[in-house]
Amino acid sequence: MAIATFPCTKCGAELEFSPGTTHLACRFCGAENEIPQASTAVEEIDYQSVLSDLGDEAPAVECVTIHCDSCGANVTFSPNVTSQACPFCGSNVVAAQSSQKVIKPKSLLPFQITREQARDKFRKWLAGLWFAPRHLKNYASVEGDEQLRHGSGLAGMYMPYWTYDCRTITTYTGQRGDDYYVTVPRTVIVNGKSQTRMVMERRTRWTWVQGTVRNAFDDVLVPASTSLPVERVREIGKWDTRELVPYSDGYLAGYRAESYTISLPEGFVSAQSLMRGTIESTIRSDIGGDHQRIADMAPTYRDITFKHILVPIWVSAYRYNGRLFRFLINGSTGEVSGERPYSAWKIAFAVLIGLAALAVAILLLSRR
Repeated sequence: MAIATFPCTKCGAELEFSPGTTHLACRFCGAENEIPQASTAVEEIDYQSVLSDLGDEAPAVECVTIHCDSCGANVTFSPNVTSQACPFCGSNVVAAQSSQKVIKPKSLLPFQITREQARDKFRKWLAGLWFAPRHLKNYASVEGDEQLRHGSGLAGMYMPYWTYDCRTITTYTGQRGDDYYVTVPRTVIVNGKSQTRMVMERRTRWTWVQGTVRNAFDDVLVPASTSLPVERVREIGKWDTRELVPYSDGYLAGYRAESYTISLPEGFVSAQSLMRGTIESTIRSDIGGDHQRIADMAPTYRDITFKHILVPIWVSAYRYNGRLFRFLINGSTGEVSGERPYSAWKIAFAVLIGLAALAVAILLLSRR
C-alpha cells in the first residue's frame, strides 16, 4: 500500500490531513482541500471468498515498505524516502520495493487528536515522571520539544486491525451441579464441654448434560501486527468501529501506515480465542443450576465476514541503557499509555535522604 502525496494547489507544499476534520491543510499557506467522501457505506467482506482470491492467481500489489528487524514492523514509506527511523522502536531502516498479495484496508478511524495535542500529552507525561533519567526529562524541555516538533520523537501511525463477524453453533457436554442441604451432627465446645448439635451442610448433586447454543458476534477486534505489545495497545482504550469511515488516501497524508503482518486466517484464530469466553458463558447459562462444568465444546463458525481497518496511534520510541521504551496515545480518544525507565542514582539518592530523615527523627525522639 503506497502512500499518496497531495501537493498544495497554491504553494506546492505537501498537504496533511487535519485531525478532527475532513480536509487536508497546508502548514505553509493555510490552504484547505476537502477529502472526497465515499458514497458507499463501510461494508463487511465475505471471509471465504477473499481467502479464495488470495491464491496464486491473485494480483500482486507493489508496496514501498520497510521491515524492521528489531521489532518486526512493516511500515509504508513515502515514495521519495529511502531511509528512516522505525517509528515503533527508533531503529534505522532502509526501504525496499516489494511485491506481495495484500488486502487493502476498506475503512479507517481518522485521527481526532492533533500533533500539537499529542505533543503536549507526551511532554506532560514525561515532565511528571518520578525518578526519571535526566536525559529523558530533557525530552520535556524546550530542546526536547524541538525534537518532537520535527517528528523524530513522535510519529502519527495508522495501525492495522482485523474485525470479524460470524454466527456460532456450539454443541457441548458437561455437568450441572444443584445444591441441596442435609442435616448432620457436629461436635462443638460450649463452656469447655463437648456438645453434639445438628447443622445444615451444603452438598452438590452433579448430573451429566448436553446441548447446543448459538451466538452472534459483531466486530471482534484483532490487531493485525505484532510491532506493539497487545497489552500496551489495550491500555489506550477501545476502538469505536461505529466511527469508521470509508478508506481514502487523504486521511493518510502526513502520516505513516503499517502493513499487516498477521494474516487474515491467523487473525481469525485469535478472534476465535476471544469468542470462546462468550460461548462458555452462554453454555453455562444453558446448563443452569448452581454450578457448571464444561467437559467438551465444539463450535462451528458460519457467515464469517471481516473488515480490514486502520486505527490511529501517536507513537514515541526511545532507548535507555539498551532497552526500548514506548509511549502511545490513542489518536481517536487521547488516552495514553507509556513505558518508562528509572534512574538508579535518583532512587538511591532518595533512599539515602529517607534514611537520613529517619535517623534524625529517631535521634530527636531519643532525646525527649
